[in-house]
Amino acid sequence: MKGHVYLVGAGCGGPELITVYGLELLRRCQVVVYDDLISHVLLEEVPFDAERIPVGKRAGSESPAQEHINGILVERGRSGKQVVRLKGGDPFVFGRGGEELMALREAGIPASVVPGISSALAIPMEAGIPVTHRAVSRSVHIVTAHSAEKALPEQLPQLAALDGTLVFLMGLHAVERLSKALIKGGKSPKTPVAVRSGGNSSHPAEVRGTLADITERVRVAGVRPPAVVVVGKVAGMDLRYPENPSLSRVTVGLTGTKELQRKLEVLLAEHGIRTRRLQRVHCGELSAALPWMELEAGRWLVFTSKKGVEFFFRRLTKEGIDLRRLFRCHFAVIGRATARELARRGIQADLCPTSFTGEALARALSERMIPGEQAVLLDSAKGSGVVKKILAKRNISCRRISLYDIEYETIPETGVLHYLLFGSAGAVHALADSGYLPDETVTMVCIGPVCAAACEERFRRKPLLPEEISAEAMVRTVLCEENENGTCT
Repeated sequence: MKGHVYLVGAGCGGPELITVYGLELLRRCQVVVYDDLISHVLLEEVPFDAERIPVGKRAGSESPAQEHINGILVERGRSGKQVVRLKGGDPFVFGRGGEELMALREAGIPASVVPGISSALAIPMEAGIPVTHRAVSRSVHIVTAHSAEKALPEQLPQLAALDGTLVFLMGLHAVERLSKALIKGGKSPKTPVAVRSGGNSSHPAEVRGTLADITERVRVAGVRPPAVVVVGKVAGMDLRYPENPSLSRVTVGLTGTKELQRKLEVLLAEHGIRTRRLQRVHCGELSAALPWMELEAGRWLVFTSKKGVEFFFRRLTKEGIDLRRLFRCHFAVIGRATARELARRGIQADLCPTSFTGEALARALSERMIPGEQAVLLDSAKGSGVVKKILAKRNISCRRISLYDIEYETIPETGVLHYLLFGSAGAVHALADSGYLPDETVTMVCIGPVCAAACEERFRRKPLLPEEISAEAMVRTVLCEENENGTCT
């Protein structure tokens, strides 16, 4: 039985740049073979039990041989698996996708190609550079400056004679030789040049200049590969909306659930702030039995997270339970986000304290519940269980049922961070357990007091604490810290 291998372009930049079809394939694959320069957020879309095989190719470091990668694809395809070969940018734009496709075809393995957004287009776009523009450039030529022999492209004299845009990929190491060769071929030394390291690069940088001075500017800026080199009149353009320059230099590390990290990414991007995910979080359903007969009699159902609501209603559906059987129940939640998740299921929370902590919820419950009423705490196996502990001290019956468990995976981080945002105490402990040590210059922000206590315990650092438990409040805390006069904007 043969499987099928899909060569999927992941695009160049954030996870949103992958195609809808590519994302669909990723969500149902059995094996993913992925490059280094993809957005690793995409790996969170892969099924939990799928095999993940990194075959990263990054300039300046040892990479697997192409024949080795071809062999992996053929072997997994022959085993009958649905395989996604996730490639940065586009598979056929200097991605060696053609070689992989030929190897699969020769082995008789069914294979398909899903295009992606090439770095040749995406990286100039990040810098506000249109590779073509009316009355400025009517053509674009994409050239690789990388070869096994370290030789420059043979057609440089012909390219130098063109008026269009030249985009060199993998050309940082050859900037000086490229500049001299293009000038020798007839290009004016004043021709604009832009060099940008962007997308999923760990060390983002951007340098503008001319063929005459770009080499020295790149050297002074300390630009690291990978980088795209753009030559031509459009390299002097910048169509970006004006950003706050003090914020565009800021990079924030994110932890916690993928939903929280994604929300933080969107909110921070609105201010031009770059983000990097430091964790992947996998939530798995637990098989603890739910006492439906007891719940029918009426209980306070207590949720401390959106995930708890999600897994509870998943079980409801899976076990064929009619929601109307719970009409005697009351619902209590921590935080507006959990209340909104409950409301999506058609239920308004009966209790949501203004202070978003387990302690505040337990106090509010103890004041609201009448004698004889019982509570059921539905949470994560790694939850603190503080609600049950406090209620027990007040002689209130509370049964705890863990619906799901959380596993944290640390993503290697080599870039410079200015802030580190923690979405839960569990995220703090998991990052500390992995051996991660934040630089002393990194400012930590914790979503709530329990998370902050864990941060002080594990990292011996006092973090910043937002005015409320929410992604929006965490972002406001970062903005306040960055504002020169110390006030929020």
